[in-house]
Amino acid sequence: MLTKYFHLKELNTTIKQEIIAGATTFVTMAYIIIVNPKILEAAGMPFGASMAATILTAFFGTITMGVYAKRPFAIAPYMGENAFVAYTLVKVLGYSWQTALAAIFIAGCLFTILTIINIRSWLINAIPESLKIAFTVGIGFFLVFIGLNDTGIVKIGIPGAPVHVGNFREPAVLLAILSFLIIAILMIRKINGSILIGIITVTVLGFIFKISPLPEQWVSLPPDISPVLFKIDFAGAFTWGFLAVMIVVFVMDFVDTMGTLIGLSIKANLVDEKGQLPGIEKPLLVDALSTVVASLLGTTTTGAYIESATGIEAGGKSGLTAVVTAFLFLIALFFEPFLTAVPPYAYGSSLIIVGLLMMSPITKINFNDMSEVLPAFVTIALMSFTYNLGIGMTAGFLIYPITMLSVGKIKQVSFGMWILFLFSILFYIFYPY
Repeated sequence: MLTKYFHLKELNTTIKQEIIAGATTFVTMAYIIIVNPKILEAAGMPFGASMAATILTAFFGTITMGVYAKRPFAIAPYMGENAFVAYTLVKVLGYSWQTALAAIFIAGCLFTILTIINIRSWLINAIPESLKIAFTVGIGFFLVFIGLNDTGIVKIGIPGAPVHVGNFREPAVLLAILSFLIIAILMIRKINGSILIGIITVTVLGFIFKISPLPEQWVSLPPDISPVLFKIDFAGAFTWGFLAVMIVVFVMDFVDTMGTLIGLSIKANLVDEKGQLPGIEKPLLVDALSTVVASLLGTTTTGAYIESATGIEAGGKSGLTAVVTAFLFLIALFFEPFLTAVPPYAYGSSLIIVGLLMMSPITKINFNDMSEVLPAFVTIALMSFTYNLGIGMTAGFLIYPITMLSVGKIKQVSFGMWILFLFSILFYIFYPY
C-alpha cells in the first residue's frame, strides 16, 4: 500500500531507502528540538513549552508535507526567523513574544490565501533559471558554513578576521573530520545510508571516548505546552508601528521558503525541463498552513528545512521520507534526552558534504554572459556571507532587473520579477539593521 500511495516504483525507490532517508533528515536536523526553544527562551518563552511547540509544529508540517504534498521535505521552525523574533523584535524593539506570534499568524494566513489563488507559485515560476540555480548553490555554501562552524573546523574570529581555523588538537574536531571522511568514502563507494552511518558511528565514538556525555536518562514525559499555546496578542499587532515588522516577517518567510523549496526541488530532480516545479502549490500550501499552526502552538515561522537535502542525498525521493521524519519528531517528545545527545561534530560534517553536492548546478549558468552571472554571484555571496538566506535572495531580485535593464534585455524581466523587485525594496527599507 505504501509503495502504491507514494509511487515508489515510479520514483525508483524502496520503503527501506525512504526509511533510511527519513531517519537521516531527522538526525541531521534534530538539533532544532533544543536550539529553537533555547533561542526563544531569550524572548521570555518557557523552554519546555517551547520545545513541545517546536516538536509538534515539525510533526504537523512534515507529516502533511509527506502525505498531502508527497515531497521528501521536512518542515520545522526556521533558524534566523527565531533569532529575529527573540533578539530583534523582543529584546531590541521591545515587543512581546505574544505580539510576535500574532505577526507570524497573520503572515501565515496571507501565505495561505496567496497560495490558494496561485500567486505564490506564479511568482516562483517568474524567477529566471540562473537565480533558481543561485538559490541552490547559495544554500549549499550556507550549509557548508554551518557545518564547518558546528564541527569546530572553523571558528568565529575577531574584528578584522571574522573566522579562523579551529583547534585541530581538540578530539571533537578530529572526530568531525573522521565523520566527514567516513561519509565521503562511503558515498564514493555508493553505500546506501552513508550519511546516517557516519553520524551514528562518530556519535558512538564520542560516547566511548567520553568526548560527549551519555544522556542521563533515555525517556521523559512530554513538556507542558500550555504556557505558549494560543498565546497570541492581536491587539499589539494591529498598530502602525508594527506595520514595518509585519512587512519584514512576511518578506523573510516568503523568500526563505521560496529559495529553499527551489533549491531542494532541483537537488531532488523534481523540476521539469523548464526549471519549474510541477505541483508546487501543494508544498507551498503545507508551508503556509504550518506557519499558522506554529503561531497557534507557540513557536515561530516554519518552512521547508535545508537539512532535508541530507535525506534526499541518502536516497529520499517520495513523501514517505517526510512521513518517517515526522514520526521520529513525534517520538522525540518522549525520547528527547537521547535524541538530542547527537553532538554537532557528528552531524555537522554531513552538512558540509551536502553543501558540496548542492553546488553542482552552478555549471548550468552561462559564465560567458555577465548579465546572468552577476545577479547569481551576488545572490550566492550574500546568502552565505551575511548568514541570512533572505538577504541574498532579495539582493538577487534587486540586481537581476537592474542588470537586464542596463544591457537592454528588459524584455527578459517578467512582471512577476518586478513584483519581487518591489517586495525586496520594502524588505531593505524596513529591515531592522
